[in-house]
Amino acid sequence: MSEVLLFAVLGLGPGALIASLAVGIVLNYRGAGAVNLGMGAVAMFAAFVFFGLRTGGFFVLEELDMGGPMPTLPAFAVTMLFCVLLGVLWDAGVLRALRKSPPLAKLVASVGLLLVLQAVIKLEYGSAGQSAVPVFDDLGFVSVFGQQVPKDPFVLTGIILTVTALLAAGYRWTRLGLATQAAAENENAAELYGLSPSRLSMANTVLAFALAGGLGVLVAPLTLLNPVSITITVIPALGAALIARFSSLFVGAVAGLALGVIGSLITLAQAQTWFPTVDGTPLPGVTELTYFLIVVIAMFLRGGSLPQRGVIVEPRLPQAPAARRTLVPTAGFVAVVAVLLVILPFDVRQATITSLIGMIVCLSLVVITGFVGQVSLAQVALAGASGFVVSKLSLHVGIGFPFAPVLGALVAMLLGTLVASSALRVRGVNLAIVTLAGAVAIEAFGFANSTWGAGGGGSQVGTPTLGGVDLGPGGSFFLGDDTLPSPLFGMVCLVVAAATGLLVAQTRRTLLGQRMLAVRSNERAAASVGIGVRNVKLAAFALSSGIAGVAGSLYAYSFGSVTAGRFGVMTALAFVAFAYMGGITTVSGAAVGGLLVSGGLVITLVQNLTGLPTAWELLFGGVALILTVTTSPAGIVGTRLPGLKARKQPGDEVVATHERTHAP
Repeated sequence: MSEVLLFAVLGLGPGALIASLAVGIVLNYRGAGAVNLGMGAVAMFAAFVFFGLRTGGFFVLEELDMGGPMPTLPAFAVTMLFCVLLGVLWDAGVLRALRKSPPLAKLVASVGLLLVLQAVIKLEYGSAGQSAVPVFDDLGFVSVFGQQVPKDPFVLTGIILTVTALLAAGYRWTRLGLATQAAAENENAAELYGLSPSRLSMANTVLAFALAGGLGVLVAPLTLLNPVSITITVIPALGAALIARFSSLFVGAVAGLALGVIGSLITLAQAQTWFPTVDGTPLPGVTELTYFLIVVIAMFLRGGSLPQRGVIVEPRLPQAPAARRTLVPTAGFVAVVAVLLVILPFDVRQATITSLIGMIVCLSLVVITGFVGQVSLAQVALAGASGFVVSKLSLHVGIGFPFAPVLGALVAMLLGTLVASSALRVRGVNLAIVTLAGAVAIEAFGFANSTWGAGGGGSQVGTPTLGGVDLGPGGSFFLGDDTLPSPLFGMVCLVVAAATGLLVAQTRRTLLGQRMLAVRSNERAAASVGIGVRNVKLAAFALSSGIAGVAGSLYAYSFGSVTAGRFGVMTALAFVAFAYMGGITTVSGAAVGGLLVSGGLVITLVQNLTGLPTAWELLFGGVALILTVTTSPAGIVGTRLPGLKARKQPGDEVVATHERTHAP
């Protein structure tokens, strides 16, 4: 028991960071109605700023010819100033423009913030870890159950609880807190009473950024300081904020501390002889799986009562028009890309294939988010599950193409439906948190397991053959330069991408598609006219998961192996960003999103022309995403192209009636 309590105390350190991010997320949501996935990146950015100031390597000091280490207190003060300025810029430049936008737009914009901050740090410090500089001098140790424990966890816990208590009291008794609560409950009435939602959003955003940045600096010495480790702490922090219903600061802080303690106790359990092992090492991903289960339980118990903000205009996703023509544009697309696959050099050909596979992933997001309004962040993880199934079937069972990809897609459908079933009571951003936690659990518990995943390495994939013909990247083709990848494999990807696009376009025209749009418009109104909302959601999740599974199989064949890193959470967030940039409600938008994916055609051409490193690609992608979300909510394609002009379909009058009846 003393050992258990000892590890529980040690878990308070990382729990303090989780708690601070959770409180920051709650502040941002209460003030601006935005769930900020970049809050962990803010903490990471602040930790690196403080590190640079203390070591004399920060670029601002170098530009101002002020080289040399800065003392601790001035460095911390300057770091907090950077956090405040970052919060001001974020609120004034982005959140104000998205004030009347749907929650998905704000969520995607926060992905842009994450990408930009990561790129800035990578350009300055690289991707390797750094040894963080502590803010406090050596605090010494304290005896806990006969063991010497550093005082840092106690100090950090005291700081976050004190700050949270002060904030909670301030929001209960000050004008700012009362005004924030009033604006969250009824923004229209708040403006009539002379309150400014913009100013309230600014104040809460700045407070959230300052809190996350300050604790990021304090906790950094307890963890590896790199652009990823602190950034992904936002995932359990989102779970803590969800437990707090995005409203209670104190509950969010306590839940964050508790999650840190749970993670530490799981670490203790992994050292025990009874803990399950894989190849002699403890079963991986148990912490992430536990966090996912906690989020699911919280959604099940409190999902029906999660608060919604009262706004002047009810935000809606961009329109999802039915294309006027599909066969002719698709035939032209196939013909042009087929020629390019033959004549392009090998690197651009590989980029084209990657874009085709990325287009299929974006199409899965069009179905689940564009048609049904369900914000799923698990599509890339589902694609990875299919890729690993293809690998295991081809290597250990002897099942190859085309049966292995079909079974992989079925597994993705089953897994996606299972994740969806755990969150059918919620939608929108709340669902995004569940699927994000599910994606992390799949990656850590599934892909990192050497039994059914790849462990720390990779898992090979057999060559796809049909009738004795090698259809893989190493196959031969009677035209072209015989360099890898084979144009024949590219044409296989092209045919699959075109067929998937036609399937999604046709789904929009069917009765199921009309029901999807009705559910997206207003679930209660859809149920009132006899539409089975639950069944429509499950059908949409199954279809989109199957499409993602097809993409995962092609991706596995394209690279000849699958690894956990290729289907990580950052990749998942990036794909949501690409799909939204292209146009998340249209097939053409998915095609544009595929062109923009990392390693795709656009990025490869830009790198070939400029020679810029990957970090610049990350920076430009983040900036472009933020600009797209704030200036063109419908994406690059939008609804302006002639081929996307809406044509009335059977059942569209149901959606139109919902829009008229339930318009604010």
